[in-house]
Amino acid sequence: MSKYKVLSLPCSTIELESLNIGEMVYITGTLITARDAAHKRMIELLKEGKALPINIKGQALYYVGPCPAKPGQVIGSCGPTTSSRMDAYTPTLLDLGLKIMIGKGQRDSSVIDAMVRNKAIYLAAIGGTGALLSKCVKKAKIIAFEDLGTEAIYSLTVENFPAIVAIDTKGNNLFNVGPAAFCKL
Repeated sequence: MSKYKVLSLPCSTIELESLNIGEMVYITGTLITARDAAHKRMIELLKEGKALPINIKGQALYYVGPCPAKPGQVIGSCGPTTSSRMDAYTPTLLDLGLKIMIGKGQRDSSVIDAMVRNKAIYLAAIGGTGALLSKCVKKAKIIAFEDLGTEAIYSLTVENFPAIVAIDTKGNNLFNVGPAAFCKL
């Protein structure tokens, strides 16, 4: 674990600002989950002038729709989903205080601009490793939108959940820098 930085949730903006693209982190603490349907519903609530069912301020949000747990398991497979599906909703949530997003794939410029404005980070989790990632989940509980099934909002208590800093608080983007560096080899 020495190559990884430890990110204990909740964390401060100063801690987030110290992270740079390409750094690997182990996340320990409580994060929330939300996918497309939950994001859409949250934004609809805000447009109606209603409160969100969760406090988004300072939160880490994992883009996942976990599979049901088998007997004796806390949660089923819980690999990241494609983050760009949340891009239309994300700047609003960042402006409300969201600090960390975890998913896979590139983000659009409006999300990156909102990240820089709000000193937030985007972490990439490795797709295809959902069964392995589920072993990092110590507790799982639905906290909102239960009717959405696997797309409900969960609270997950995680320990040593691995991720890579893909976009840092300064807007540096591993999805742009990484391929360019590779092409120079």
